Amino acid sequence: MNMNKLFDLTGRTAIVTGGSRGLGKEMAEGLAEAGASLVLCARRAEWLDETVAEFEERGFEVDSVLCDTSVAGDVRAVVDHTIQRFGKVDILINNAGISWGAMPEDMPLEKWQKVLDVNLTGCFLFAQAAGKEMLKRESGSIINITSISGITSSANGPFYAGYVASKAGLIGLTRELAASWGRKGIRVNAIAPGFFRSRLADPVIDIYENAIRENNPIPRIGEEGELKGAAVFLASDASSYVTGQTLVVDGGMTI
Repeated sequence: MNMNKLFDLTGRTAIVTGGSRGLGKEMAEGLAEAGASLVLCARRAEWLDETVAEFEERGFEVDSVLCDTSVAGDVRAVVDHTIQRFGKVDILINNAGISWGAMPEDMPLEKWQKVLDVNLTGCFLFAQAAGKEMLKRESGSIINITSISGITSSANGPFYAGYVASKAGLIGLTRELAASWGRKGIRVNAIAPGFFRSRLADPVIDIYENAIRENNPIPRIGEEGELKGAAVFLASDASSYVTGQTLVVDGGMTI
């Protein structure tokens, strides 16, 4: 296949959770630039509406639905809306996530549970709902956005046991879904970003930035646009023989 066609997403429909800003918005933008139609979902209408208006102004085909990914009814409503609007789901990016920082001995149970509900159970609910539609066509790509915190930890902090557990669990879920659905035409992979500026990461960037500059093979934090290629690669035919993998995008931090 021609190289340009390998990365071409024209005619495909993608759901991106947490797609209203930050890394989710960036990855959604990459899919749209490659030709995909988008359904973005997030919890806050003001950010979602702003991003949809921006994308429409650029000529992207985009729709949106408010959604709490930890609520099964909300998840099903997003998938149903996508089917009604575009007739199919080809790509799912499970990006929505939250965090709560505390020492393990002080972690409130309700905060632990909320992080797991959104970051892990929410990804399962979306994969399950979208996967049922993909199974009908025996085709699809699911991309779970995990983190290097699911691979490595630091005695210097920050300390966020629920977030780390959810991201490590998501890597395991990625492998299991890939094994379950691979023979039915669905590929499931993950992206593990290192440190990029975002609403979620900004509170801890200062803890790590100097060490990253001193120790990383690529001595800086990630820059805007550097997750687009990974997302388009895993969503497209360019990765047609790749499943169950976690693609680490961290400037070499975890090597």
